[in-house]
Amino acid sequence: MRCARRDEFIRAAARGHAAGPDQEEGAGHRRHQSMTTFTSKSLRLRRATIATLDALAWIVALTACTLLRWEGAVDKSLSLSLLALIIVAIVAMVAFGSLSLYRFTWRTGSFEEFTSLTATVAAVSVVVVFVDMVSMRSSVPLSAAVGGCSVAYVLMIGGRGAWRASHRFQARQHPGVARAIIMGAGDAGQRTITLLTTDSDPPFVPVALLDDDPAKAMVQHRHLRVSGNRHAIATTAAATGATALILAIPRGDPETFRELTELGEAAGLEVSILPTVAHLTRSPLRNTDIKPISEMDLLGRRSVETKVDEIAGYLTGRRVLVTGAGGSIGSELCRQIARFGPSSLIMLDHDESGLHAVELSLHGRAMLDTRNVVVCDIRDPGAIGDVFREHSPEVIFHAAALKHLPLLEMYPAEGFKSNVVGTLNVLRAAAALGVSTFVNISTDKAANPTSVLGLSKRVAERLTTSFGATSPSSTFVSVRFGNVLGSRGSVLQAFAAQIEQGGPITVTHPEVTRYFMTIEEAVQLVIQAGAIGGEGALILDMGTPVKIDDVAHRLAGNADTPIEIVYTGLRAGEKMHEELIGHDETAVATTHPLITRASVPALDPALIDRTEAAVDGRATAGTLAALADPSLRSAEGVESSPFGS
Repeated sequence: MRCARRDEFIRAAARGHAAGPDQEEGAGHRRHQSMTTFTSKSLRLRRATIATLDALAWIVALTACTLLRWEGAVDKSLSLSLLALIIVAIVAMVAFGSLSLYRFTWRTGSFEEFTSLTATVAAVSVVVVFVDMVSMRSSVPLSAAVGGCSVAYVLMIGGRGAWRASHRFQARQHPGVARAIIMGAGDAGQRTITLLTTDSDPPFVPVALLDDDPAKAMVQHRHLRVSGNRHAIATTAAATGATALILAIPRGDPETFRELTELGEAAGLEVSILPTVAHLTRSPLRNTDIKPISEMDLLGRRSVETKVDEIAGYLTGRRVLVTGAGGSIGSELCRQIARFGPSSLIMLDHDESGLHAVELSLHGRAMLDTRNVVVCDIRDPGAIGDVFREHSPEVIFHAAALKHLPLLEMYPAEGFKSNVVGTLNVLRAAAALGVSTFVNISTDKAANPTSVLGLSKRVAERLTTSFGATSPSSTFVSVRFGNVLGSRGSVLQAFAAQIEQGGPITVTHPEVTRYFMTIEEAVQLVIQAGAIGGEGALILDMGTPVKIDDVAHRLAGNADTPIEIVYTGLRAGEKMHEELIGHDETAVATTHPLITRASVPALDPALIDRTEAAVDGRATAGTLAALADPSLRSAEGVESSPFGS
């Protein structure tokens, strides 16, 4: 049932990209032009129809009230006076209505249109009564004129009500359209019902409303009343003939979505989901926003409430530099930072293809002809210094790093050069310039590190703490989180590619667990962490760890053909279960509910200089383990440390 849509997700994940922004922009422009033309014609027709019906309402109302007043006896002079009065009413109605009633795109029968209609009818009534009293010398009785205006108002309201009721009825009569249960009776659920019942071509027809909150047990929106909680999904589906379940819970967590999805699928329903809160606050809900639930929703979707005022305070109007801007985290940082209006956004990476991609995603074009796009290797201290002197950044997000655990186990010296020496080069340039905020992107593998990746990132955290201690007017902080869905090389992309090739799916161990978060929401919290500042490492709440084996079986079960799962065993340096906080660390709450803080001991940068010279570029895991040791704080006793072992 869900295989076709799931296969589409798998193919997209395996490709790792979608159509280019320039292609999407061209196609979107053509669709927009077509829809605009159709909408304009439809709107003009609707306005003309309503204006005609309003004119008929005035004619019928004034005529009926006059006939009733004279008990049907109307002479020729009275007929002429009545005709003149009707013409005055229609002309006045059109004149006043053109200013508001027919000028804006009110939804028919909405409160806004009701308010505009009331103001228009009141103004027209004053004109009609005045003309009757002054020009007609009461040949049309004043009571008939006043009564006619009131009756016209009732007829106009009734016509709009009937129009809207008919539209609602037609919206629910869509043979062949999936009948959907709406899970969630809050604002998002009500907006979903409104959207689906007022659209002329909806993808779903809402037939039932459910919610787990007992306080919403009697809530009714439009024609739907809450009829139960999540445990009523199966019985509701059977009673209503529903074939779809829409999760209208934008603040939900992965655990909730997994349970609801399992209940929905067990009842034979296709499960769809609304966008996140961040998306809904940026733009109105549209039909295209209701999408089939994906593995990303089930694994990493987080409810993130960003404190925009804090973020705008340190990003808006500032010069912001992002290292590693061409990578998964760096590029998403650039896209989200751009929304806060920095005076300049400097994107630095040694990968020109990555820079081309992020500029294309930001501007819809990628000419690579601006100095704000910087090709530079963080291992080169001279080049980094030149970049900082040219751009004078005030806020820095340091995302550049080597991150693939197995490769760094084979080439630990490369991890040392990029993740340690490269980070130190950027830190020194930032401190020399006196930046206001420096955010070092770290990883959960830095807590109780057992791999070269974790050790090198732990050393980078310690160096960041050191510069924070010697720069009291600046913020130097690290941000630590786990696996990011949607990043290059993430487990979902790897599994999707393996399924695309016919399998098998390789899992290291049936009991291995990992933390997950979507890339968009991880970056939101990273930016928020920069506003919180302080010392040490800020740790993002990743929710509950997920068994990788469960993910593999779920994806394999939704594939068209049987997919084998093969267990390969844990790799060198790899943990069974990742940790966010080290044994020697204590988590302390911050002002954000999803961010905690752990203290990280400082490390004298001079020790890195001596180590680099001592190992001559041949650093090993032992070198990094010694540098990561919390007891090692200064450059004293370097010769006795096990560097180069």
